[in-house]
Amino acid sequence: MSEHPRDRYDLVPDLKAEEAFLDALGRGRLHHAWLLCGVEGAGKASFAYRAARRLLGAASDPSRGPLGASPHDPVSRLVAAQAHPDLLVLERIVEGGKTKKAISVDQARQLPEFFSKSPSQAKYRVAIIDAADDLNINAANALLKILEEPPESGVLFLVTHAPGRLLATIRSRCRRLSFPVWTEAKLAELVQQRTQVSWEEAESAASMAGGSPGAALSLASGPLFEMDQLARMIVEGVGLDRKEELDLSGSFRGAEGEVRFDALMDRLIATVKRHAAETGGREGARWAELWGRLSEMPERAAGLNMDKGDVLLGALADIARTKALH
Repeated sequence: MSEHPRDRYDLVPDLKAEEAFLDALGRGRLHHAWLLCGVEGAGKASFAYRAARRLLGAASDPSRGPLGASPHDPVSRLVAAQAHPDLLVLERIVEGGKTKKAISVDQARQLPEFFSKSPSQAKYRVAIIDAADDLNINAANALLKILEEPPESGVLFLVTHAPGRLLATIRSRCRRLSFPVWTEAKLAELVQQRTQVSWEEAESAASMAGGSPGAALSLASGPLFEMDQLARMIVEGVGLDRKEELDLSGSFRGAEGEVRFDALMDRLIATVKRHAAETGGREGARWAELWGRLSEMPERAAGLNMDKGDVLLGALADIARTKALH
């Protein structure tokens, strides 16, 4: 299982973003809402938790970056335990092992009550929305009401992977911080610092990650790395014969099998998307259409409780048909 952003202390997502935030804080010009923009996995949520710990009173630990704090600080411990009274986090709820599609309006309605109270332990009350892209339309409108009447001593962090999809009225009321795509060299260095893989494996993970440190760290270990290699062979290489397809489709039983299935579908979708962008033209359009179809499969399969093996066989057949049109 990948590390949650609230448990990361040594990853500095972007030095300039941290310095800009600290400059605003130091000059007494702290904006009430921060829109954190960048590719998924760029460290936006990690930044939000780092900034939140500072606003909630955690002592500075410069060895961990400008917004660094020790995991042993009392504030850090409360945040890690999801027990700090001055911090509210809105994210998609997991029920029955399944993650809901959106952040609901009922969740968003917690914001007015939360910000109506004075801070109990800190100078500020802080809310993190991870991700604002997941707000349904009613939830987005509930958030907008808070932004229109900024709470006293309140600060919001809105994580977004696609800011253009947010309401323009939300975007206009936030200060934007953009998190750049990491270079492969920087990603490889991060992976080797944080994992036990070889330099060659770190470089391979970096090349697959699309500029995302979160993706690079996930790819460096566990089933995702293995599944990425398999996805590349299926999409861009010789593919699998029928026996290999059937053997693979029958391997997704139990909790470990479910993790493998999710990892393979994730990498198939990412590989097809990348292939569509690299190919371009009419052929690229066909791969883009395939990407759209594959992207819907995991959620539809979960909603209909479909057999994961059958879902994979359907995806492989669709990929094979698209390759045959070349």
